[in-house]
Amino acid sequence: MSSRWRVAGLIGVCVVSVLAPRAARAEGFAIGVEGGFYQMTNASNSAKAVFDGSSGGATFGGLARVDLGRSFFAGVGGRVFRKDGQRVFVADKDSPSFPLGHPLKVRILPVYALLGYRFSHDAALTPYAGLGVGLTSYHEESNVAGDVTNVSTSKVSGHLVAGLEYGRSHLRFAVEGMYMTAPNTIGLEGVSNIYDEDDVGGLSVVGRVVFVP
Repeated sequence: MSSRWRVAGLIGVCVVSVLAPRAARAEGFAIGVEGGFYQMTNASNSAKAVFDGSSGGATFGGLARVDLGRSFFAGVGGRVFRKDGQRVFVADKDSPSFPLGHPLKVRILPVYALLGYRFSHDAALTPYAGLGVGLTSYHEESNVAGDVTNVSTSKVSGHLVAGLEYGRSHLRFAVEGMYMTAPNTIGLEGVSNIYDEDDVGGLSVVGRVVFVP
């Protein structure tokens, strides 16, 4: 069994060990869907080179959580970021990039578990923050004159979130910011090696619709 699957299994065991024993005591369960913007700030030079000056784009995902008493909660979630670009040539980190015209597709898919804390429990507008760990999958597909190459890897990632949730009914709304770090994901070859960037993490801001049964 590869090390990345051992890590994924360990994360899964940790999530189950946190959620399962406490589910009976939990004050609530909720699921949510979300969409927003992801900025690959930790590898911005590489992203701007292959994505024609942009280092971000749309992201979508979902979250499930259980309350652990009045203030704490635990959750699991995932988001996906996809963007099309092209391969480029860069002589060194101080030189401009030159597009080569070969299509390049990138997908970043973090799956994570987190423990969070609400700073108020009775107000309609509730600020919260959380810290988590996950497994981030990176997939790259390039097409050079009909020769398609796929590169995939998965690395342990860290997640820091903060947000505001509004509402007390079954349907609620939230705005959340997340910082993610996923080191050693890229950087072995290509422009990321030239720029000495190995982390596909960054900042995301999403809006979320939450349903509380």
